[in-house]
Amino acid sequence: MDAIKAVLSPTEIGGVALRNRVVVPGHTTNFGHANLPTPRHVEYHRERARGGVGLIVTEAVRVHPTSAGRHISLGSFDDSSIPAFAAMAEAVQAEGAKLFAQIMHAGRQANGDATRTVAWSASPLRWTSGAQVPRAMGRRDLDTVVDAFGAAATRMQLAGLDGLEVHLGHGHLLQQFLSPVTNRRDDEYGGSLENRMRLTRRVLGAVRGATDLPVGIRISADEFLPGGLDVAQMVEIVGLLREEFPLAYVHVSHSAYHGSWSLSTQMADMSFGHAPFRHHAAAFRRALAGLPVIAVCRLDTLPEAAELVADGDADLVALARPHIADPHLVRKVTAGRAQDVRNCLACNQGCISRVEQSLPISCVVNPEVGAEGEWSAHRERAAAAPARRVLVVGGGPAGLEAALSARRAGHTVRLVEATEQLGGQIRTAARVHGRDRLALLVEDLVRAVRAAGVEIVTGHRVSPAEVVDGDSVHGGWDDVVVATGSRPARRELPGGPRVVDIWTAVDLVEAEQAPTGTVLVLDDDGGWPGASLAERFAGRGAQVHLVSPSAPLSPKITTYSKLALVPRLSDLGVHVHLMCTPEAAGPDAVDLVEVVGGARTRVEGVTLVVDAGSGSADDELHRALDALVDGGPGPRLHLAGDANSPRTALEALYEGRLAGAVHTTIADPAPFLLALTR
Repeated sequence: MDAIKAVLSPTEIGGVALRNRVVVPGHTTNFGHANLPTPRHVEYHRERARGGVGLIVTEAVRVHPTSAGRHISLGSFDDSSIPAFAAMAEAVQAEGAKLFAQIMHAGRQANGDATRTVAWSASPLRWTSGAQVPRAMGRRDLDTVVDAFGAAATRMQLAGLDGLEVHLGHGHLLQQFLSPVTNRRDDEYGGSLENRMRLTRRVLGAVRGATDLPVGIRISADEFLPGGLDVAQMVEIVGLLREEFPLAYVHVSHSAYHGSWSLSTQMADMSFGHAPFRHHAAAFRRALAGLPVIAVCRLDTLPEAAELVADGDADLVALARPHIADPHLVRKVTAGRAQDVRNCLACNQGCISRVEQSLPISCVVNPEVGAEGEWSAHRERAAAAPARRVLVVGGGPAGLEAALSARRAGHTVRLVEATEQLGGQIRTAARVHGRDRLALLVEDLVRAVRAAGVEIVTGHRVSPAEVVDGDSVHGGWDDVVVATGSRPARRELPGGPRVVDIWTAVDLVEAEQAPTGTVLVLDDDGGWPGASLAERFAGRGAQVHLVSPSAPLSPKITTYSKLALVPRLSDLGVHVHLMCTPEAAGPDAVDLVEVVGGARTRVEGVTLVVDAGSGSADDELHRALDALVDGGPGPRLHLAGDANSPRTALEALYEGRLAGAVHTTIADPAPFLLALTR
C-alpha cells in the first residue's frame, strides 16, 4: 500500500505540477492523417487522461518531412499543424492531466517510399538488410534539422502543450549521431564524444531558444549492440547535457532501431518477464541526483510499477501497453478496484504488430482502442434500447466477451459452454511454458462475467432445437451469439510418423515425460502456435525441425517479437526449413521437399509430427440454426470468433464485443460499423 501511495503522490517536473507519478509514454498509434492528429487521437488521449494518469507524452512528432515516413504518423512541418495539436492538449488538460510533445527525427529508418524522400543519417549505414541506404547528412541538412526542431517546439507551445520531450533514443537520428556504431563520420560531427554530441547540443539549444516550455529527453540507456552505447556512456552523456541545459527529466528506455535482438527489447513481449530493464533507470537516478527519472518497459501493472518508485529506482513510471489495455487503470487502483483492471498480456498482437502493418493500433483485451468516441456515442444511443434475452453459445474468449458486453448493455444473458471449463483455446495456449501470461485474459474475463451477473452453464452442448424452442425460464431467445470456436488441423502423412494436432501437442509437451527424439512441427499458419510449440519441445529435450511452406519464418509474429524468438530457437538448436513441404518416407522418416526446385532433405528418427496448420470453424450449430430460422420467426443470429473463421484472440474479442454490445442492441449496426473504419 505504501508503494501505491508513493506512485500516486503529486510531483513536479520542470515546474509543471503533476497529480501523480504515472505516465503514458509516447507510442505510435497510426491514427494520423496527412501527418496531423485526428479526432481519434483526441478521444484516445482524453480517455487515458480521464482514467487518472498524471502525464501523457504524445507519440513522436516528426519535425521535418524527411522523417514523416507515412502520412499516418504525426508531424509538425508548418503552422497549419497547430490547431490539431491544440485540440489534443485541450482534451487532456480538461481531464486533469498534462500533455508533453515528443519531438524527433527518425533518421535512417524513415521509410521514404510514401513521401518519396531519401532517408537521412550520420553515415550511409542501413538499419537492417534490405532497408534503404540513408544519405550521410551534409551541413545544410544538419542546419535544416536543427531549425526544424526549434520550429516544431515553437508550434507545440503555441498549441498549448505543457512541455517537450526531445527523443535521443531508440536508434533515431540523434542517437545515430551519438553512437559510434552508426556514426562513422570524420568531420566535426563524428569521432570523439564531443563531436558525436554536437548535433544533440545544437538541437537542444534550438529548442530551448524557441520556447520556455520545460524540456525532457528520452534516451536509450543501452543499445545492446557490439561497440554501441551502454549505460556508463549514456550516464556520461546525460550528465554533460545536464551541465549545459536545464533538463526537466530523463526518460530512460533502451535499444537501437536495428535488425537484431536489440529492437525486440524496445517492445519486450511476455518472454522477457516483468520490468526487465528497471536497473537502467536506477543507474541514472543514482548517478544524477536531483534529475527526475522516468522508468519504462514491461511495467505491467500499477502495483508492480509502484515498486520502482518506492524502492528509489525511479521518480515516475511509464506504462504504455497497460494503458492501451485499460485506460482507467489508475482510477480503478485508486478506488480499490485493482481486480477490475484488464491486464495487458504483453503479446504485441494488437499494438505494435498492427503498427508494423501500417494499421491503427488495437488491443486484444480492449477492442475499443482508437474508436473511443464512436463507442461512447453508441452506448449513449443504445441506453434507451429495450433489454433483450441473449443466449451465448461457447465459453471461449469470443463468447465470454459477448456475454459480458451484452450483460453490460442491460440484457438478460445465459452463457453455455460444452466443456467443464471456460476459456477455450486461450486456456490451452496458456499452458505452454512461456505463453503463461495469456491465462490473464481468461481470468479477467471469467471474473468480469461472473461479477456482471451472467448466468453460466458448463458441461452442456446446446442443440438447435433448444435454441429455437427457448426454455421455461427465459421463453424464446431474442438473440443468439454462436461462439463455438474451431477445431485444430490434423493432416495425416500416410505411411509416415504419428501426427498430432496442436491441442494434443500441448498435452504431450507439458506432460511429466515429454516426447524426446526428433519432433517435426509443420507450420503453414505462421503464428505463435507453431513457434511456441517448437520452442517448448526443444526446451524439453527434443530435436526439433520447424517446417514451413512460406518464405518468411513465422510471418504472423511481429518483427519486434520475432527478433527475440529467433535467438531462443537458435540457442535451443531448432532446425528451420523454409519453403518446404513434408512427404512421408517411412514410419519414422519424413522428406522435406523444397517448394522451388524440389530438392529433398530426409529427416530420420522422427518420433512425432505436430500439425500447426490452420484449423476449421466449428460452425455446425450456426449452420443448423441458420437453416431453421431462415425467413421465419426465431432469434437473431450472430457469429463471433473462430466459429466465424479461425484466426486469433484479437479478432475473437473484437467480434465478441460487437456481437454483445452492438448487434444485440441496435437493429441496423451498419452506420456504427462504418464509423469504426473511418
